[in-house]
Amino acid sequence: VQLQASGGGLVQAGGSLRLSCAASGRTFSGYGMGWFRQAPGKEREFVAAISRSGGITYYADSLKGRFTISRDNAKNTGYLQMNSLKTEDTAVYYCAAGSQKVVGSMIYEYDYWGQGTLVTVSS
Repeated sequence: VQLQASGGGLVQAGGSLRLSCAASGRTFSGYGMGWFRQAPGKEREFVAAISRSGGITYYADSLKGRFTISRDNAKNTGYLQMNSLKTEDTAVYYCAAGSQKVVGSMIYEYDYWGQGTLVTVSS
């Protein structure tokens, strides 16, 4: 499956952005999906994950309540709604897909990765 992340940009602290992850090539509903991010000079870290059907979601503890992951299998698209953004949320955000029914926070659980979209939060 090919993944294309979009929706990044420059936003002021306190603002919101919605990232999209468009999938093609294979049946999107056959894959769990996750979002990760990588800030300059830091390792890639887990943000959120969602099961194939969308019925199970999982978040990094530090992001609960501000970020929401969702998916629309009819549109072959996943989403990450980000609210109350902080400067420390600045990073390249990656979407990923894994063939397991439920995917989690580990990079090795994911088989396919998008190219990343840059989110910059200014103070």
